[in-house]
Amino acid sequence: MAAIAVRYLRSVGAATTSGPAPVDPLPRPHLRAVADGERPPVDPGEFRRVLGHFASGVTIVTAHDPDDPAGPAGFACQSFASLSLDPPLVTFMVARTSTTWPRIARAGAFCVNILGAGQGALCRSFAVSGADKFAGVAYEAAPATGSPLLDSVPAWIDCRVQAVHTGGDHLIVVGRVAAMGAVDGADPLLFHRGTFGRFGPLDG
Repeated sequence: MAAIAVRYLRSVGAATTSGPAPVDPLPRPHLRAVADGERPPVDPGEFRRVLGHFASGVTIVTAHDPDDPAGPAGFACQSFASLSLDPPLVTFMVARTSTTWPRIARAGAFCVNILGAGQGALCRSFAVSGADKFAGVAYEAAPATGSPLLDSVPAWIDCRVQAVHTGGDHLIVVGRVAAMGAVDGADPLLFHRGTFGRFGPLDG
């Protein structure tokens, strides 16, 4: 749980003690899928363009380490999914260069706030690096971990860090669900090809 995140931080050389030191992003890994002189199998721009056709929900992942002088942490995340029913596990992916992830790792817990159809502006405010993302944002402590549970979200999942795996230039974070809740009838916020949207009636 929290110890797993601590071991991860030690493995990348990050500090694991509390203090006012700033959180630095992890170095971008040197990754090669092809040999020198070999043509890459997929153009990065084409990769992003094609994968952008996959519509997804949008979340804000939050955490709060009481020893963190910077206060609560959070970031907008669309790469979230359920993983296991028994035990109850969820997963999200975060860039290895993220400055927010080390703070979440130190907390050892997080809350996934699933956004509703009218919360695009809230998502954008948590997608900005370096800003005070919680300025003017109402929240309460999630029941199991104390992570920020944002007001008016249609669903939330309160988790403890179960495992962290490397996945290329991202990390795959697995959380064990400790508490959760939802409001029936709320429409989700969707993300597709760089824009927000919502469900509409089906033809026919």
